[in-house]
Amino acid sequence: MSKTDQHPQYINRELSWLEFNSRVLREAQDCKTPLLERFKFLSIFSNNLDEFYMKRVGKVRRDAQKQSIQQTPDGRTAEEILGLIHAKVTDLNQSAEAVYRKLVADLADQRIMIVRPQDLSLEDKQWLADYFDRQIFPVLTPLAVDSAHPFPFISNLSTSLGVCLRAKSSRRKHFARVKTSALDEQLILLPSKPEAQQRFISVLDVVQEFVGRLFPGMQIISSMPFRVTRYVDVPVVDEDAEDEDLLEFMEGELQRRRFAQVVRLEYAGICDKWMLSLLKSELSLGDSDIYQREHLLEYHNLKTLYDRGPLSLKYKPWKSVIPLRCLQEDQALFETIRSQDLLVHHPYESFSGSVERFLKEAINDPAVLAIKMTVYRAGDKSRLMPLLIEAAERGKQVVVLLELRASFEEAQNINWAVRLEKAGAHVLYGTVGLKTHAKLLLVVRRENEGIRSYVHIGTGNYRDTTAHYYTDLSFFTARYEITNDVVKVFHYLTGKSDQQNFSALLVAPLELRKKLESLVEREIQNAAQGLPARVIIKCNNLEDPDFIALLYRASQANVKIDLIIRGVCCLVPGLPGISDNIQVLSVLGRFLEHSRIFYFANGASDPLQGDFFIGSSDLMHRNFNTRVEVLTPIIGGEQRQKCFEILYVMLNDQRDAWEMQSDGSYRLRSQSANLDQVGSQDELMERAEEKSAA
Repeated sequence: MSKTDQHPQYINRELSWLEFNSRVLREAQDCKTPLLERFKFLSIFSNNLDEFYMKRVGKVRRDAQKQSIQQTPDGRTAEEILGLIHAKVTDLNQSAEAVYRKLVADLADQRIMIVRPQDLSLEDKQWLADYFDRQIFPVLTPLAVDSAHPFPFISNLSTSLGVCLRAKSSRRKHFARVKTSALDEQLILLPSKPEAQQRFISVLDVVQEFVGRLFPGMQIISSMPFRVTRYVDVPVVDEDAEDEDLLEFMEGELQRRRFAQVVRLEYAGICDKWMLSLLKSELSLGDSDIYQREHLLEYHNLKTLYDRGPLSLKYKPWKSVIPLRCLQEDQALFETIRSQDLLVHHPYESFSGSVERFLKEAINDPAVLAIKMTVYRAGDKSRLMPLLIEAAERGKQVVVLLELRASFEEAQNINWAVRLEKAGAHVLYGTVGLKTHAKLLLVVRRENEGIRSYVHIGTGNYRDTTAHYYTDLSFFTARYEITNDVVKVFHYLTGKSDQQNFSALLVAPLELRKKLESLVEREIQNAAQGLPARVIIKCNNLEDPDFIALLYRASQANVKIDLIIRGVCCLVPGLPGISDNIQVLSVLGRFLEHSRIFYFANGASDPLQGDFFIGSSDLMHRNFNTRVEVLTPIIGGEQRQKCFEILYVMLNDQRDAWEMQSDGSYRLRSQSANLDQVGSQDELMERAEEKSAA
């Protein structure tokens, strides 16, 4: 499809992602969202953009440097995409700065102020000078560049103050760098009168105000804040590598990553052309890699405002409810699950009261023989990983498939791997050439009838912290056809078996693509026979060109298709004769939509008679081909009802749903300022409370 087509059939992945982040930014503008939550969305927007440059832009930049004329599925070259990314990000940065100014003004109305040095009284400046001398000056390390001192190493995402200076007896300019992001506090609370008022000032502003004290006897010509971003992608591991090689490789990679190629330079305030030229030369950057910011280089530090701010400016606190079938603490979860499948919806329903409890009971149950688990992201403060360590120390067989290549969490995962091995657990580091992304927890138990397995299959990571604000599904079952498949998956991962067929599960990279495609093909056949034909898919990203082509063909066969795609969507809905029957929604709210649900009508007019699947996979080439993913069927009526309820509520969201247009842009369904409008997440919270109270 040519890039000149008015309505291309495939949206570029990078541009689609930037469109998603612009929706995140719009959340920071939404006056119906509590003020401090809007600051939080601005911080999320900034963090998202950092990860985008570290992972995606670095790859596109590398492809452009190869001067390849190969086109992406949307018909553009890497060089063209880089230009479009730069233009779009420049616009987004300008919009973010306008949002920030508005939020600061609104915050001032609440007697919480972010001030600049020029706003301060003489008394304030005297206090701040004393604070600088006592709390900041000893921590800073000014690094000058001259014949004896080379250009300093600048770490990824570190904020620095560049200084142009010279000796008073010389006309020669020198460059110096002062790293400010190493300081613990990035926002300083100033003493205020009256005390009901809060005033904050950024550390960067303070350092810039008193930078002359770091270079006594020198003349400060100018200073300019700047920040660099490095490409942190993990290279492919040799297919002959063993587990020990992989661990050693990743440890070395984390060291090499510190010196990875710089892919973005941001600077703030008035540009010093001499300094900028020096930075461009030393960091090997072109004009398209550089972005000028108005004041702040990033918005992560706004978290301090959020943490210290009043509850009245935040969302009403939400406490996850305990699922009704988990309330009977005198009944073991094994007994509950053995009698009937259990489906839990986080964070509406408790992670600690279900997943964490399941693992704790397995550790304390003498009948449990083995615990096997896949771990993609655990976090450095995980409550589940110490439980696995405890299980191993108690002598239970513990097997952990720990993915060392989970982006940005490699160091934490390496640390957990070492601790698990010391405790006696069997730790494997994934399959060479594949990332293990499946969310599986298998418990093998000796019972009167013999050996029985219990499994948890999830859509989200085994990370208790994110379980409070990611929406995910946890499925517990003792059904033999599913548990036996999970056993086979672990054998496939740990024993390098040549397993190809599973009776119930959809497993990538073995059969997932083929089976999902066959389910869509079945809907096409049903539509041709006049039977009900419908597909509903909720996932994070849709990018795979072949699957998109299949959905287009299904639309042309009159299959009704509803897609709830939070982030990247390369499919284009509403194209005449191509995708008339496809609707694409993106839902953003206080929780990050992360669950994956797949529904196929299978000729049934009653939606509960269709086929439901949940699991770890999105619809991307990497999920189908280079990751271990698992989808499980949802069989029980109560659990299918819950899946359909989630889909129904989200498809009818009139508050937080964005509709994708045929040009790739998104439009918020409701432009109303009605503060009483209830979004799908609020409705699901209300429903969870009602069920808990029943």
